[in-house]
Parts: sequence; structure tokens; C-alpha cells
Amino acid sequence: MIFGVVSVVFARANNILVYPTGIISTGIYVYLLFNWGLIGDLIINIYFFLMSIYGWFFWQQKKLNKHINIISSSDNSTINIVVVIFLISFISVFLIYKFFNMWNNSFSMFDTLTTSIFFSAMFLMAKRKIEHWSFWIIGNFISIPLYFYKGATITSIQYIIFIFLAISGFLKWRKILNKTNQNVLK
Repeated sequence: MIFGVVSVVFARANNILVYPTGIISTGIYVYLLFNWGLIGDLIINIYFFLMSIYGWFFWQQKKLNKHINIISSSDNSTINIVVVIFLISFISVFLIYKFFNMWNNSFSMFDTLTTSIFFSAMFLMAKRKIEHWSFWIIGNFISIPLYFYKGATITSIQYIIFIFLAISGFLKWRKILNKTNQNVLK
């Protein structure tokens, strides 16, 4: 839980340390999610691990080029990619649940939905798109009762903390984006 919260704090601060702390957090959660039988979230944590490596590299390149705070809004091309990521992840996780005969209750559907939302959010975060915060907020709201019902109360509390951090992160990134846009107009 600590590494997950610290990772979101670093994301809020637009700090590259979001990625190494995220890698540690996802490693822990891969183990836990396997034991809880939440296949969708297990898959997403593997994806988070891989996207953290990509994001770490991408953000490091920006830093080397002295464009440290390049936060932007998504253009139509990015939106189209996010729609494809969402649909592919939703269909893939659904098929995995069906293949292993684990599509047995509404939690399977919610797990599949949050997985698709979080896949999209992580892609947008790696690209430093402000919209990623909205995806995190929505996915976190859905995740709270899912984990609470599974008996993972501490994880539910973590998602409540994530909501507040995501709202704060969105406001901070919006301020940075507005300032960047004002400087461009000068």
C-alpha cells in the first residue's frame, strides 16, 4: 500500500520517481491479486509494470531534452488509441475469464471494466496526458466496493486515498498545463 500511495504522490508532482515506486507496488500486487482471484487486476498490474518501464524511459528522454514538464491534452489520435486500448483490454480480459470459467458474478464484470479503465489511464499517464487523472478517479471509485467485498479492506482504503490524490493531481496538472499554454501564447 505504501509504495502505491507514494507512486501516486510522485505522479501528482509530475516526478519520474512515479515509475520505480510503481514497479515495486505492482510486484507486490501481482502476488496478492493472484491469491484473490482477480484476474483482470492481475493482468493490469503486469501491464503497469511494463508501462512503468516505458514511462520511465519516455519521461527520462523528456528530461534529457530539457522538456521536463511537458503535460498536454489528448488530441484525436490519442483519443482513438485510448478507445482501442479500452476495447481490446475489455474483450481480452472477458475472454480470459470465460476461458478459465471464472466469469461467475458481477465482480468479474467490474474487474474487467476497471482493468480497461486502468489500462487506458496508464497509457495516458506514460504520455503525460492530463486526462489520465479522470480515468484513475473513475476506476478508483469502482474499485473501492470491489476490494471491500473481497475482504481487502486496506486496499479499499488505498483506493479512497488514490481518489483524493487523483483529484489533487488533476488540479495540479491543470495548473501546470494552463501555465504552459499561457507561456506559449506570449
